[in-house]
Amino acid sequence: MAAVQVAASLPCGQPREAPRELSPEQDDGFRRLSARLRALQPDDSTVSRMEIHLLFDQLISENYSEGGGVAPEDVSALLVRACQLVPLNQNHLVSKVCQLIHRLLNRLQVVVDEPNLDFLLTYTISALQQCSSWTHMEILQALAALVYCNGSKCQKHLPDLLGKSGLLMKLSDLSHSDPEVRRAAVHCMANLCLSVPGQPYLEEPYQHVCFQAFLTILQSPKSSDMDDITFCMLLQNALKGIQSLLNGGKMRLTQTEHLGALLAVLKKAMFHGLPGLNIEMPAVLYPTPLPQYDGRSPVKPQQPESTTARSSANKKKKHKVKTKKTQQGEKAEEEEEEPCGEVEAAPGLSMDQANVSGESAWCSSPWGSQGLPVDGGRAAGREQASLPFASSSWKRVSSSESDYSDAEGGMQGKMRSYQAKVRQGALACFLSTIKSIEKKVLYGYWSAFVPDTPELGSPQSVSLMTLTLKDPSPKTRACALQVLSAILEGSKQFLSVAEDTSDHKRAFTPFSVTIASSIRELHRCLLLALVAESSSQTLTQIIKCLANLVSNAPYNRLKLSLLTKVWNHIKPYIRHKDVNVRVSSLTLLGAIVSTHAPLPEVQLLLQQPCSSGLSSSSSATPHLSTPDGWKTFPAGSSLEEASLSSPKGSSEPCWLIRLCISTVVLPKEDSCSGSDAGSALGSTYEPSPMRLEALQVLAHLARGYFSTAQLYLMELGEVICKCMCEANPSIQLHGVKLLEELGAGLIQQYKPDSNIAPEQRVPVHLVVVFWTAMLSGPLPRALQSAEHPTLQASACDALSSILPEAFSSLPNDKQILCITVLLGLNDSKNHLVKAATSRALGVYVLFPCLRQDVIFVADTANAILMSLQDKSLNVRAKAAWSLGNLTDTLIVNMDTPDPSFQDEFSGLLLLKMLQCAIQASTDKDKVKSNAVRALGNLLHFLQPSHVERPRFAEIIEESIQALISTVVNEAAMKVRWNACYAMGNVFKNPALPLGTAPWTSQAYKALTSVVMSCKNFKVRIRSAAALSVPSKRGQYGSLEQFIQIWSALVTALQKSEDTTDFLEFKYCASLRTHICQALLHLLSLASASDLPGIQETLKLHGDMIRSYILQFLKSGAEGDDPGAVHTPQERVQMVRVALKHIHRVQTLAGDTARGAIMGFLEDILTVHCDSSGEQVMLRGPSDQ
Repeated sequence: MAAVQVAASLPCGQPREAPRELSPEQDDGFRRLSARLRALQPDDSTVSRMEIHLLFDQLISENYSEGGGVAPEDVSALLVRACQLVPLNQNHLVSKVCQLIHRLLNRLQVVVDEPNLDFLLTYTISALQQCSSWTHMEILQALAALVYCNGSKCQKHLPDLLGKSGLLMKLSDLSHSDPEVRRAAVHCMANLCLSVPGQPYLEEPYQHVCFQAFLTILQSPKSSDMDDITFCMLLQNALKGIQSLLNGGKMRLTQTEHLGALLAVLKKAMFHGLPGLNIEMPAVLYPTPLPQYDGRSPVKPQQPESTTARSSANKKKKHKVKTKKTQQGEKAEEEEEEPCGEVEAAPGLSMDQANVSGESAWCSSPWGSQGLPVDGGRAAGREQASLPFASSSWKRVSSSESDYSDAEGGMQGKMRSYQAKVRQGALACFLSTIKSIEKKVLYGYWSAFVPDTPELGSPQSVSLMTLTLKDPSPKTRACALQVLSAILEGSKQFLSVAEDTSDHKRAFTPFSVTIASSIRELHRCLLLALVAESSSQTLTQIIKCLANLVSNAPYNRLKLSLLTKVWNHIKPYIRHKDVNVRVSSLTLLGAIVSTHAPLPEVQLLLQQPCSSGLSSSSSATPHLSTPDGWKTFPAGSSLEEASLSSPKGSSEPCWLIRLCISTVVLPKEDSCSGSDAGSALGSTYEPSPMRLEALQVLAHLARGYFSTAQLYLMELGEVICKCMCEANPSIQLHGVKLLEELGAGLIQQYKPDSNIAPEQRVPVHLVVVFWTAMLSGPLPRALQSAEHPTLQASACDALSSILPEAFSSLPNDKQILCITVLLGLNDSKNHLVKAATSRALGVYVLFPCLRQDVIFVADTANAILMSLQDKSLNVRAKAAWSLGNLTDTLIVNMDTPDPSFQDEFSGLLLLKMLQCAIQASTDKDKVKSNAVRALGNLLHFLQPSHVERPRFAEIIEESIQALISTVVNEAAMKVRWNACYAMGNVFKNPALPLGTAPWTSQAYKALTSVVMSCKNFKVRIRSAAALSVPSKRGQYGSLEQFIQIWSALVTALQKSEDTTDFLEFKYCASLRTHICQALLHLLSLASASDLPGIQETLKLHGDMIRSYILQFLKSGAEGDDPGAVHTPQERVQMVRVALKHIHRVQTLAGDTARGAIMGFLEDILTVHCDSSGEQVMLRGPSDQ
């Protein structure tokens, strides 16, 4: 159904409010007048025309200001009847009926049904074609109200409106004489482009027609017959039209010319009417090639626009304009702006000058910030041109467009308001453009919109930061910051090339240095804007923009001090009076401690004194009331625990952790309570958004800087317990998330590859105290909170982050509690809870203290198998991962001296696990990758007693066929890698009939095919590793099969550098290592009948094989590859073993193959020994 446009009083495209009830008097008046109108009959007499005029006047003048309430069908019927009564040759009545359509549809905000819409559109289009030109303005207003959001329902009328000779195309043409009619026609086109979600979009050909018309309007200068305000409204409508096409119409700017032309006009419109700035733009902006995305050499672009700024030498002119502004004032842009919401910019302020105290940053004068001049995006001291205003801000007056008078700013104030709306419209359209194109396309235009540090003596190019620093309207500044945030969001890959850690003294500037320079300039300008801004809404946007920049900039490749400046500037704003500013400040601090963590610069910042930049209250140590769960477990029972559970053991406490803890648990301060709209009435704590953000910062610290967070482990445990005891589910959830991060940090410390010294780790006994307190507190209640499934799921994740070494030392009842709760929650109907539970069980089954418990492993297996049948893909994926872990446990238990686990584990359960894994191997890739991993482990685990049973024979065959199918099929590379790994595990089981079973040849054929031709080298590596697993010659099958495997490996070695994917080259050396190992392994098992086939291959490719094996002996594997032989002695020993084996092979008289192969190996050893200076015995005694 059609929604209706408020054509004049509301901005184009703004959605209507819901209809409200009319008062009984208004309702009666409308019904009475409607009845009179319906009673009239078409009559061309003067009396009849006068009566219709009178009725129309009464309907138009009726007070509808309180909203709707009249039935939509009554309004539609009345409008249709009104049109039926007015013939098109009565110009005055046509004008009046169009005013009535415009008035009723806008004020009553009704939905016109489609048949009536069709009639009314036909009438208005006919009126445009037949009536006098002086009526066109009213007709177009009525048409705009009718087509608002109804483009898809006007299909039959589109040729008349938007065709080559369409009415709107003619009336909006630059050659049309009446500028107001042109503007109204463009308004109609913009309304046609609006769409309602769920309804068809405007047809693509008409989208392009409208887009080109809007673009032409934006590219054209103001005509001499058009006043400034009408021109501003024309630009607004064109911008809104393009925005509607990009948003609702899902129009894609695929052609570079279209996008470049649009960005050029948007950049020009972004600065429309900005005092002291007049820029000339080319017709099209062209992108810069980006090496991050397409591999081409970067070329530093020239600035495409020339900027004309007023010279600061013209002092008289500057002072005159400033005085005029102070006298006249400016209309405010929005109701919610603060009186001190505008800050002007002045040139030449250095960073040191901008680094002012927190109070001055937000407690500026209500008439501006004379004490806080801002460098308007220019390098300090390099460019003296400035805007013609310095300190005064515009006077606030009524926001209604009709309420202007000379005393309240007059036409100039109104003009400034319209110009600001054009700039805001351009920025809103730019934001829609950003969302409709790929990031890699957008970043080609980076230099056109993002500032760069200018070279000495050259002016700074205009950019989004120019608006942020110099625009007098807070709303426009906020819009510019929103656009900049959208550009920065997701820019990590683009910015990753930036580097300025070393001084570049070259004849040209590398692209990496250009991007680094741009990042530095963004930091400088945003910090200047931060200290100068007094509008809380805009201040929030500045801080959010900084957070986006910090999250994406590669500080590990940039010179130090950037983060330090941001850190020191943001500290005072943590105590700002506006809660949104405080929340965004914490968000920025969270971004700093999470970007590229851990950074040495941030580590030093965390050690700054608490009093640095904060009021004394912010560094106060919070004293918590002890929650119930802590009463039975006194923390700090030893000196060591005391030093770890509080920061007293460190020279300086971490001010950020102290700040966050106090924000979460201490009552709010009076100085910050004035504008906390988000806090509950009578609440003694900070508003929820502040507390949630503080908890997130603590979680970031626990993840990236655990060595700092661990000093507060027991205190953070108290905070977590307090959060979980609260009624607010969000606070509870973030408390549990913090617990999970702390648990993950503890686990990380105790990993085998951890570089944390044992004495610097949190002692296990303290971890036990911590988790015992958690399990004695509110955590079990959160686990059983069925009304909050997200909280339940997060609590399961937290439970899975218990340190395995600590779990075994927990009291027995706490261990039983964890296991019982998880097994119970596995029956949950909520997929989030079930997925988290499945994952947690998969973690627990690897715990050393649980993995040999047959009953626990069996219970876990049954729970996981049940989850594998779930409808949710996420649950099945987690269950498959856990099944893989469980089967890893089975393999680990095989290596224990005690065989009781294998004997006691149920064969029936094994059968069931194999069946479920086979089924899961046909699922989605997320499930399949771990299902095949589980299959390999299960087939490896099978004992001879299992293999001998008839019921297992069929399931073994099915399992191996599932693996073979996965190896050869074009699945995700991770899936195929896991399948090859699983196949290698299968080959390790001596109980399986490898070599004699029918599936043997299929398995080897699949692996040899992959090792020769798979595009992914990691899959080839895993296939080669699997081929070298069998330990007996008989397991390779027949002579033909053995030679096929040997030949395939030789071919794979020959093709080990054949790839078109540059990313695969780094795996070439590892692939050759594994192939050489496999070839030497085959030689060490070869029988007499195999030798002639091997000799033939050596005749053809001996030189190639020799060179690669020599390379293998010299360098071995590159990188961390657990399947490769690393030490030189081990690599040489492989050749010796193969040589010794060939020497022992008994061959027939006259067979030359044995001697040729021995000579080949001896030659390799000799060359290697000569090159390395070693002496080695080539042949040992035959009896060795």
